Amino acid sequence: MNIQRINLGYRALFSLCFIGYFILVAPVAYSADTFKLKPGARGATCLKCHENFKEILKRGYVHPLIKKGECTGCHVPHTSSHKSLLIADTTKLCYNCHQNVLPAKRLSAHDAVVEGNCTTCHASHGSDNRFILTKSGSELCFDCHKDMSTELSKLRFRHRSLDQGKGCLNCHNPHASATSNFLLKRDAPSLCTKCHQIEKLTFKRTHMDYPVADKNCISCHNPHGSNNRGIIFDVAHAAVTERKCRECHEGPPSLRTKLRATELCRKCHQRTVDLALEKNRVHWPLLDDVGCLNCHGPHASKEQKLLKGSVVNVCGKCHADTVQLQEWSINNKDNEALCEPVKKGNCITCHSAHASNNVLLFTQESVNDNLCGRCHEWESHSTHPIGEKVVDQRNKNLTLDCLSCHKACGTGNNKAMLTFGTTYELCIQCHVERRR
Repeated sequence: MNIQRINLGYRALFSLCFIGYFILVAPVAYSADTFKLKPGARGATCLKCHENFKEILKRGYVHPLIKKGECTGCHVPHTSSHKSLLIADTTKLCYNCHQNVLPAKRLSAHDAVVEGNCTTCHASHGSDNRFILTKSGSELCFDCHKDMSTELSKLRFRHRSLDQGKGCLNCHNPHASATSNFLLKRDAPSLCTKCHQIEKLTFKRTHMDYPVADKNCISCHNPHGSNNRGIIFDVAHAAVTERKCRECHEGPPSLRTKLRATELCRKCHQRTVDLALEKNRVHWPLLDDVGCLNCHGPHASKEQKLLKGSVVNVCGKCHADTVQLQEWSINNKDNEALCEPVKKGNCITCHSAHASNNVLLFTQESVNDNLCGRCHEWESHSTHPIGEKVVDQRNKNLTLDCLSCHKACGTGNNKAMLTFGTTYELCIQCHVERRR
């Protein structure tokens, strides 16, 4: 019985080896013997017709497969369902060899790489630039990032790393970053201290002897360039540009502030803070332990008023649901009748950032006349009666105004910023007798 089992085992093993040979080995032998390719058929023969490639081969950097004369590494010699007789779609072809370009765990990735558009930056066959790039240094990046190129051309001071060595690639990874946002090789300050020697006396004096070596450099400095010396952001706190750090901070080596939150800002901005606190409704971030710094940076910013980001992004940190609603409205092609403040994400056109005597921190008391009415001629817009004398049938405590039918911050997919999908659905909320 045991001998029979052993024999069966050997037979099974032999069968697996036999099948494996035909799957793995036989096709290679068959292709080599059957096609009987001429010498150079995988590449050199191609040059008889594609003579322009002889010039490409003379360039400083040539794709390894081209160097080996293996055009068939990427191209099918006879016919293909992909352009240029490629063996795969251009968005997938390069990944056959370059699987590690995109880390599995990454914090940021270059759009061109994610989409497989490698030829946006690389020449397919050869180039005079390293890594067969179509252009060298920052010049290549500025082909797409034209806004950055335009901005830098207007600045008095550029970050020197942009014009030295690898240009943009001194700080950024070209494909993806496993550790940082914005394709950065590292986060600040470890990225910055590769070049800026924090032990030097000049570094310490420039920073007023405060221990900033382990702090976030880009809270003060624009990493690309600025019109201020030291590439401090163009919008800078006066205390920073005038080197008056002790206005807010205790003396070095301590970075502690002399007072906390809004009370510290009130030392200089007393009128602004007092006017806000006199209002009936105060924006709650003004009153917590962080105070003004919930929305404003203490040192410098690329945004006006030292905001930590664009208005919509700053507001969106707390009001994410409203900002999401705006995005849906903006991206809906059928919803073109949007207020300009919604389109531009400028919340403070209608709302006061600090405080107000009006509901929802509105800048104006009357919604119809002074708020919406600043831009919209509502009296000629509709024959429907609205105003302080017209009672809302849904709630006898309210009167009808623009916001009774329209949602000011956007309504996703509803046209004209209506609170319901159709005018019929909207009207029958009050005119129940018209239901059908």
